[in-house]
Amino acid sequence: MWRFDPDSFRASQVRPGVIVVAVALLAYPLIATNFFIFQIGAYSLLLGTVALSLMMLAGYGGMVSLAQLTVAGFGGYMMAIFGTNSVDVHGFGWPWWVLIPSVILASATLSALIGAISVRTEGIYTIMITLAIAVAFFYFTRQNYAAFNGFTGFAGVEPPQVFGVNWRAPVPFYYLALAIAAFFYFAVLYGSRTTYGLALQAVRDNSRRMNSLGYDVTAIRVFAYFLSGLIAGTAGIMLVWFNGRISPGSISVSVAIDILVIAVVGGLRHPIGPFIGALAFVLLENFAIDLIDRERFNTVIGLVFLFIIFFSPDGILGLWERIRPHLMRKPNVARSDGARK
Repeated sequence: MWRFDPDSFRASQVRPGVIVVAVALLAYPLIATNFFIFQIGAYSLLLGTVALSLMMLAGYGGMVSLAQLTVAGFGGYMMAIFGTNSVDVHGFGWPWWVLIPSVILASATLSALIGAISVRTEGIYTIMITLAIAVAFFYFTRQNYAAFNGFTGFAGVEPPQVFGVNWRAPVPFYYLALAIAAFFYFAVLYGSRTTYGLALQAVRDNSRRMNSLGYDVTAIRVFAYFLSGLIAGTAGIMLVWFNGRISPGSISVSVAIDILVIAVVGGLRHPIGPFIGALAFVLLENFAIDLIDRERFNTVIGLVFLFIIFFSPDGILGLWERIRPHLMRKPNVARSDGARK
């Protein structure tokens, strides 16, 4: 089903605007403080990557899953259990070059299993099934002390020292998060124009017709979940390194819904949307407390969500596409040849 398509490759060539954004992202650590590099820049990229896995399912496949953070959290727990931690529970100490690929593959497999359960439903039923899975995993980790250390979870989960670099330091961690986000961004963008990507979008638009044409609709959808699991699982590894710990609170229902809010606010029609939404979310999360009580942060997020959806169902990206033609419109220039009035 996967094959190289030269036309798709040419269609996905980098535009000048993308080059400007890339240069700005690469130069960002040169002008920002460690707080903005780590807590704003890197965190936005990580949340955007998790939301990108949701965008791929919802935007290209028409499947809204609330279990993407569950997949990311599963990857984080696997890193703590089979890697190293500071709570003296498990921590089997697998080498990083075995652990990381294994965790990503396990996360993708879990995502495919979630897909196998949910793809035979549509709309609100898919949302409810994936939400139920997210809730079940949250309570399972909270109540299970033998495997997941219960409410406490795991702490002291650090990235390995590779090439002599401290990857937990703000600048190296930011560039690592940027590299991962860029890789998956371009992978999703290119994949949407491949044979499989077009088939997935066709299933989204009319699954019955695709089934009548001989396509295995269930397999196409489950494979989409598998691919989204690769993205979410990788982001989950980065998130547990970012926080240095993981506990049931990291995968709670409210945080899972935040991923949906990020994707919808940014825009589900293009892979850049989740990153725009993530940046807006992180900025509000860090600076809204200067204006209002921290306890009312969810109220602010809810109001922003309603405002964006009311004025632009396609999110911030849709708003930009609506106002861009007006900003780029050239002003009328009076002709100098004595035109008629």
